[in-house]
Amino acid sequence: MQKEHHPIRGYLLIAAASFCYGGSATLGKAVFRGMLAKRDAALPQLDPLILAQARSTLSLLILIPILLAWRGPRSLVLSRRDIYRCLLLGIAGVAASNFFYYYAIDKTSVATAIIVQYTAPVWVLLYMVMRRIQPATPQRTMAVGLAVIGSALSIGIVTCASGWPFLHLAGIKINALGVGAALMAAFSFAFYSTLGQFMVNRHDRWKVLVYAMFGAAAFWMIVNPPWKIIAAHYSREQWIFLLVFAIASMLLPLSLYFAGLQYLDATRAIVTSCLEPVFAILFAATFVYETIGPIQIIGMVLVLAASVMVQLPERNRAAVLSHSAMAD
Repeated sequence: MQKEHHPIRGYLLIAAASFCYGGSATLGKAVFRGMLAKRDAALPQLDPLILAQARSTLSLLILIPILLAWRGPRSLVLSRRDIYRCLLLGIAGVAASNFFYYYAIDKTSVATAIIVQYTAPVWVLLYMVMRRIQPATPQRTMAVGLAVIGSALSIGIVTCASGWPFLHLAGIKINALGVGAALMAAFSFAFYSTLGQFMVNRHDRWKVLVYAMFGAAAFWMIVNPPWKIIAAHYSREQWIFLLVFAIASMLLPLSLYFAGLQYLDATRAIVTSCLEPVFAILFAATFVYETIGPIQIIGMVLVLAASVMVQLPERNRAAVLSHSAMAD
């Protein structure tokens, strides 16, 4: 049952999840740049594949014993139909969004992948409107537009130039497969926000989280089987880092995100999640010593404005999520 009377609580939970995602993105960036690498050059580098796989698998291995000890075996009981839904949530939502995002980066660039992925609020709103779950009110539409534009500007795709036209695009690389993958990442992100919101309003969020993580972990086991991981001979320090990274980038933020979905509809939640690149930029400026330009600041302000605007009460009460429509 959705607790719409606590929108501030939902906003803070989603914002906290975005804070964790932003911080973990900076951790990942530090690894890719070798800032946390061990001096022994013979050791394998941690690439995006193992980071994506470890965050799901290790989070699952941490969460299951905690839930069993804390709440007993009944904490994992779900109907077969809802288990399948949660597995789908983990595979087609959580894992797929990571897979397609990293594939898009490989084929295009980080900027291109992020821009396309953060069109997810558009797809969520369109889905809500097409299913007649909520109307496209001016307030929601404007918030979604500001979130998408602000996300694009905040990552630095537009930079100032000395000559006409004084602005130019940076870091954009167009490739059909890459853009398609980034679009699939956006769809996956939108999918797990909408289905996740539906599931946590039917069941305890910890049950949903366990089976979703299990689905994601199973997906990555197929993509990168255990024997390949064993053959990589990762060091103890690298495994410790992967454990910390899993907690910071998956277990904690996804727990917070699913908790926030109990109080916010999917549109409000996914617009608020656009704070992630804002936090990532602030973390990068603080710890990886990246500079922030004036246009990026404008983008960050737009995202913040969008995340606040979408939470404001609307006169049209039909904009409140209809659970009966969602369940059809």
